[in-house]
Amino acid sequence: MMENINTQEILTIGNVLIDTTRPMKERFRALFTLRNLGGETAIQCISKCFNDESVLLKHELAYCLGQMQDKNAIPVLRSVLEDKQQDPIVRHEAGEALGAIGDPDLRELLERYKDDSAIEVAETCQIALERLNWVANDGVTEKLSKSPYSSIDPAPPSSTNDIKLLKDTLMDESKPLYDRYRAMFSLRNMATTESINALGEGFKATSALFRHEVAFVFGQMQDVRSVPFLKMALEDTKEHEMVRHEAAEALGSIATDECIEVLKRYLQDPRPVVRESCEVALDMSEYENSPEFQYANTLLAVKAQG
Repeated sequence: MMENINTQEILTIGNVLIDTTRPMKERFRALFTLRNLGGETAIQCISKCFNDESVLLKHELAYCLGQMQDKNAIPVLRSVLEDKQQDPIVRHEAGEALGAIGDPDLRELLERYKDDSAIEVAETCQIALERLNWVANDGVTEKLSKSPYSSIDPAPPSSTNDIKLLKDTLMDESKPLYDRYRAMFSLRNMATTESINALGEGFKATSALFRHEVAFVFGQMQDVRSVPFLKMALEDTKEHEMVRHEAAEALGSIATDECIEVLKRYLQDPRPVVRESCEVALDMSEYENSPEFQYANTLLAVKAQG
């Protein structure tokens, strides 16, 4: 929890998040500010927003709650996963968030949805269960490649750094998705031209969930060598919207002129998740190209008003 923050300031940031009249980019900044602040009040503010119309925003709410790794978020994430009225993109992220929190008591819930009729949800719960097993078996003490990112990943990196083996595992559709995810995170941590090209091949996988994770990983890496792969994913209007949205956000974090140009082209995309992602991604590009210290800066705005 950051110092010198009172409950009222957190609630004020929460009010920015739930205000549907504000641009999506402002609401995103408020959400990530709440994630960074942490604590029960921040979780309550985030939880209030799951009845919003924006699938993209609700997906990011679930993501942030998982990254906070606070068990206070379990009840709302459970209810989102169980709610068949929620878009599969949102339910999948709730399942992934529960896996990130890593509470062994969640096993029964995740088991119930590992064969869900929505394939994205089923695959996510299968991976989350494997992560619970890994945590329970002291996998955290395994000697694995160090992630340069502060994210809680759906799977740990693989125990090998043999790039041919990793690439073969990544693309082997007969292997469990969890093992392929492990290969993916190892390739991410390597960050070489060879590993980036191997990850780019991941867009040929049959699982949309898998392809979306490749795009997410590229967004973390912020490496211009991944731009051709991301552009191809966003420009493919037949591609699953969860993949295109993640590709858009990744391009926003890389923020070259080429990335900005392609994002502007899809600001009017017929799919709300894609066009909102492009709007948020352009705001991220603006931040990446500015002297601003912090993207999640709603707290500064609140203090300035106070």
